Amino acid sequence: MNEDRASVFEVAGGDAAFFALASALNERCLEDPELNHPFSHPGHPQHLEHLAAYFAEVFGGPTIYSDTLGGHPAMLSIHASSGANDDLPTRFAHCFIVAMDDAGLPNDPQLRQVMSDYIVWATSEVHSYSPRGSVVPTDHAFPHWSWDGLVTPPR
Repeated sequence: MNEDRASVFEVAGGDAAFFALASALNERCLEDPELNHPFSHPGHPQHLEHLAAYFAEVFGGPTIYSDTLGGHPAMLSIHASSGANDDLPTRFAHCFIVAMDDAGLPNDPQLRQVMSDYIVWATSEVHSYSPRGSVVPTDHAFPHWSWDGLVTPPR
């Protein structure tokens, strides 16, 4: 469908755009009364860089997250067994979608739709591992999204 179009990563604006998105998303989550708690705890000092690298890789950017940070299973493990409330995926997806504006991503309807579709899918997957005692399989493939949606299934 979009074979001739640049990758989602490129159209969004590359590494700088995904760092801006990660920063804006973090701010939105800190402002949300339910998401604030998990986001307000001190985390890794390079959390924003890691989040940006993850999103960039999803959309066709460099494979930094897979190469240096453990890939998709590592990200899922960070969130697994948290006992998260059922409304957290919807709240997080909303923050992500609004953060696209905050970050100044292009106002390209197809770009916005693909990224919105991804975050709804991703939050559902992450939330599926939130019940206490959940274990993440170590062989989860990294999910890659193109203009046509999910390219690499997680298993």
